Amino acid sequence: MEKLCGKYVTAGPLSHLHLFLSQNGKVLVDMCRGKAREDGTPLSPDSLYRLASMTKPLTIAVALTLVEEGRLSLDTAVADILPEFADIGVWTGGMDREGAFASVPCRRPMTILDLMRHMAGFSYSIHAASPLDRAYAERALDAFRQRRTGEEYAAALAGLPLLHQPGERFHYSVSIDVLGLVMERLTSQRIEELMRRRLFDPLGMKDSFFVVPPGHIDRLTDAWLVEREGAAPILYDRGAHSRWRMPPQCASAGGGLVSSTGDYHRFLRMMMAGGELDGARILSRESVALMMRNQLPGGADLERMGAAPLSETRRRGVGMGLGAAVLLDPARAAIPGSTGTWFWGGLLSTGFFLDPARGLIGLVMTQLMPSDTTRLREDFRCAVYERITEDGHG
Repeated sequence: MEKLCGKYVTAGPLSHLHLFLSQNGKVLVDMCRGKAREDGTPLSPDSLYRLASMTKPLTIAVALTLVEEGRLSLDTAVADILPEFADIGVWTGGMDREGAFASVPCRRPMTILDLMRHMAGFSYSIHAASPLDRAYAERALDAFRQRRTGEEYAAALAGLPLLHQPGERFHYSVSIDVLGLVMERLTSQRIEELMRRRLFDPLGMKDSFFVVPPGHIDRLTDAWLVEREGAAPILYDRGAHSRWRMPPQCASAGGGLVSSTGDYHRFLRMMMAGGELDGARILSRESVALMMRNQLPGGADLERMGAAPLSETRRRGVGMGLGAAVLLDPARAAIPGSTGTWFWGGLLSTGFFLDPARGLIGLVMTQLMPSDTTRLREDFRCAVYERITEDGHG
């Protein structure tokens, strides 16, 4: 692991890096290297990171607590709770006479399950593959820090058509942000409060926030951005003066959380243990199994579902659970790990994997975007499986 830190921190583009690995509850690797901030503050085990899309599994876990209570169903139509989406159409690929996106009606309503598995038809501007993606960018529909209220955000999204018919294709998107709006509308509570009461407090996750409190801001790392291939990283968000200090109008349930390595490890330990940790039952075993099982129709992988390229995973031999990918065929995917490994990452190069067959939990924490700037997460997983094979832990 020292070699990996040397490659990416000492001689590479990262200012800091935390590598963490546990097996069956025993910590095997806990390595912090580099400077958390431009001012020279060293990275520490309790440093805080912007999770970006690693927010998604936590949001879905909380949504499933509402399902378990009977307040929400996976086949509930989104428009039953968010009527803004009752008349949303699907883009035909062209424009109408007024220059707006031409659309046709949805063949069926989008459901809560469609949102959870990214099959609702929404998109992300980061795909940059269509005029619809450009419209997302122009309207800041996938910004981490929304300046719209929840109601305004729902209306803005509903003002554009879907990219695909609900349930017909996987397309990574803002759908978990929409799920957050559903949860808020259903409970009359903000997503920040729902996450705190239903997940963070019961699990003892004291370092997880949508807004970093004053007493924690000194632990928030700087975040860096590579604007174009080959360019040097520039400062994207300064930890001491971060925009995450201020509350957004509408918190991003799909990408807005800040957390620590230790907190996220507690969440993953809860998942590994079937929904319970240290006497706190968060989810039933059935709900955990649902999240970690491939949810693509017919057991398809992402390649068969026509998924857009994703920097968070390869497509061949990989399925999609709820909130994270599922390794279906390690050989076909050319990804080290056991069948059933559950994994995902974030735009700022954070990443995790959970291998139930071997009791392994791995975490990579750093802050460089976009995440495809390096092969850090792939290199970490390769190093992990080489190590456990050599040490006889596999």
